[in-house]
Amino acid sequence: MSKIQKVLLTGKTRTTSSDARVISGDHEGNINIHLSAPGNSAAPSYEFGTVAPHPTAEQLFAGAWSACYIAAVGLTAKEMKLSLPASTAVEIEVDLGLSGAAYLLQARMTLRVPGLDHEAATALAHGADAICPYSKATRGNIDVTLKVVTD
Repeated sequence: MSKIQKVLLTGKTRTTSSDARVISGDHEGNINIHLSAPGNSAAPSYEFGTVAPHPTAEQLFAGAWSACYIAAVGLTAKEMKLSLPASTAVEIEVDLGLSGAAYLLQARMTLRVPGLDHEAATALAHGADAICPYSKATRGNIDVTLKVVTD
């Protein structure tokens, strides 16, 4: 897999989950999307708020991926019999860059689970990564790092 030599732009999102809703937004406040989990009829339909006139594809991809990944975190936590802190969040940064003349993507994912045991949080992060369809689609195709923060 080729590595990015020059980053052209970065799309960043921070996604939190509350009840059946997922809220994904970028760090600049340009995107604030309320999403629902598949098959959850109690959740509101897709709702777009405070969307910049032209969010980048990298912001949208990071937002969709982080929404999918945080749902996978919830499923994995249930399987592991872990109680997630209310402030659980997923931050994803997707870079568009160049390697020679080739355009590439790379990503950095951070799972924030304050107060959770670091070893359990790491197992949770990797378990969610194993079942998340976006993680599966990117695995081996782009450079991705996964970080866990418990403080």
